[in-house]
Amino acid sequence: MRRAHAGMWLVLPLLLAAAGNGKAEDWPEWRGKGRAGVWKETGILERFAAGGLRASWRRPIRAGIAGPAVAGGRVYVTDFEKAAGSGGVERLLCLDEETGNVLWRQEWKVDYRGISYGYGPRATPTVDGGRVYVVGASGVLHCLNSSSGAVLWKKEYSKDYGTQLPVWGIAGAPLIDGEKLIAIVGGRPDALVVAWDKTTGNELWRALAPGEDMGYAQPVLTEAAGVRQLIVWRPEAVFSLAPEHGKELWRQPMRVNLGMTVATPVLSGAKLLVSSFYNGSMLLEMAGAAAKMLWQGKSDSEINTDGLHAVVNTPVIDGEFIYGICSYGQFRCLKLRTGERVWETLAVTKEKARWASGFIVRQGERYFINNDRGELIIAKLSPRGFEEVSRTSFMKPTTEPGNRRELGAVNWSHPAYANRHVVARNDEEIVRYSLARE
Repeated sequence: MRRAHAGMWLVLPLLLAAAGNGKAEDWPEWRGKGRAGVWKETGILERFAAGGLRASWRRPIRAGIAGPAVAGGRVYVTDFEKAAGSGGVERLLCLDEETGNVLWRQEWKVDYRGISYGYGPRATPTVDGGRVYVVGASGVLHCLNSSSGAVLWKKEYSKDYGTQLPVWGIAGAPLIDGEKLIAIVGGRPDALVVAWDKTTGNELWRALAPGEDMGYAQPVLTEAAGVRQLIVWRPEAVFSLAPEHGKELWRQPMRVNLGMTVATPVLSGAKLLVSSFYNGSMLLEMAGAAAKMLWQGKSDSEINTDGLHAVVNTPVIDGEFIYGICSYGQFRCLKLRTGERVWETLAVTKEKARWASGFIVRQGERYFINNDRGELIIAKLSPRGFEEVSRTSFMKPTTEPGNRRELGAVNWSHPAYANRHVVARNDEEIVRYSLARE
């Protein structure tokens, strides 16, 4: 008995330490679990070391904008190698999370004809148990065995649904809802959104006409007053569909120039925020199978902006305030109730440049923000202002932005935060850094 008690005293500190560190967590889809942009792990460092982040591993990779997904001890990431003309090869790589070793790869030929910024896939893989779903820039969707990479089923949007590719390619990552896989397909005449059986690929339902332009925003799931809803943002309106059968619940008109529905719709309770580069932001309040507009910005200019005109990045709602990056890199705070601007700063992006951006992820009472200069920032946000806690360089900018930038290139890929690490990529490599508190 004494030996048993002695053993417990030795084990107890380890158990308490593990409990204090919190449960490790995967990042299985775009913006993490539930697409919420929230990193729930604890035991994370308070500040970056003076010498920068320590890489657990790094591996060479081809071009691409899509961020990685992390699930079940594996990292999934897509890339692209250009061939003659507009052709090339897209790949999905599966890496061991701890070592970075390539476990398997699957590749397919694609044609990027008509796609601007043809740098590679845009959509983060979606991992669900024994399957991983990935769609490339030209709309080739694969369901693969997550252990072996074997193709279980696939769809080609243009061939199977008559999709007319938008100018910047397909960006919407597939979404899991129970036994369904849902995606923004842009099919004509009535398949903007399609749901399939996630196991067999059999179509379950289709909904909505794609309109003049299908847009780029990710679909998200929510619940309001006990009603489950699939939120779809098309350049003419925000739609709510019943995810069970695709029937329309409500729609709110919002005209978006050049189809630039890029930022993911942001959910906070019954509130729903959308924000676009030219046309600014709109806040809705959902009430079951209905919704009403609370306010909408008045500016249709990318330069003379009144509230928040997001493009590459997705804003966040924290309490009674909205935080996000505007059209020329201005990090702004707005009042949630009115859309009125509280403050702005260029401290996050460092330069007032068209499309300057960063990705914002909440972790406890603070935020991790990776800007397109390849820096990772820890910050606290409040209506009093932007408070930078720590900043470090962690990813070389390699993507041509299409306009003049101080560093010549940008990093437009959303990293994955999983198991007390950050996994990030550019057009040359994928890297895993420890963010654990030592």
